[in-house]
Amino acid sequence: MNKPYNKPDLNAPRFRPTRTTVLNRKLYEEFLEKYPKYSHVTLAEFKKIIVTFNEELYKGIINNRDGVELPESLGFIFLGTCKSPKKRNVDIVKSIESGVEVVHQNWDSDNNLLKIFYTNHTSKYPLQNKQVWSFKAVKKFRQAASVAYKENWPKYMTVEATRKISTMFAKLRKRDYIMKKVSIIPEGYNEFNL
Repeated sequence: MNKPYNKPDLNAPRFRPTRTTVLNRKLYEEFLEKYPKYSHVTLAEFKKIIVTFNEELYKGIINNRDGVELPESLGFIFLGTCKSPKKRNVDIVKSIESGVEVVHQNWDSDNNLLKIFYTNHTSKYPLQNKQVWSFKAVKKFRQAASVAYKENWPKYMTVEATRKISTMFAKLRKRDYIMKKVSIIPEGYNEFNL
């Protein structure tokens, strides 16, 4: 039975949290104080460098199945496949058009969801107050990740709802450590030729 959908009141009062932008003139001036040899770089160039670096970072996250390690050992970011949630995910636009509640089905990804995971649990150097660090992807990154996920969703790791991300990375670190310790057999080696 289809549940009727009530159109939201678009003129109702809204709560809009205040936003702080880190990439501003104050950061630029602090950068110039710390590194005066880059005084020839303008504010626009400074912003362009940071935005370009961030774009390359999220392209690397999308292209690499295991994600990337952030600079300065700030943590890891990767894309993962999750089962659809038990909560109903309502498609608001289609629900308003039809007057009946329509739920997203994710047909492109066999009813799976894409999630962007961030963890700093396994970083090399312990961060002070690391439990309060978080990551929120920008809209450009979320959109690019969504497009890539729809094209090739089996590429990404499946993350179970009850599994800790830190245990996944511990397993990967052990595998990498073992692979480094395994001696590579030279070409032309014959174990029977003494």
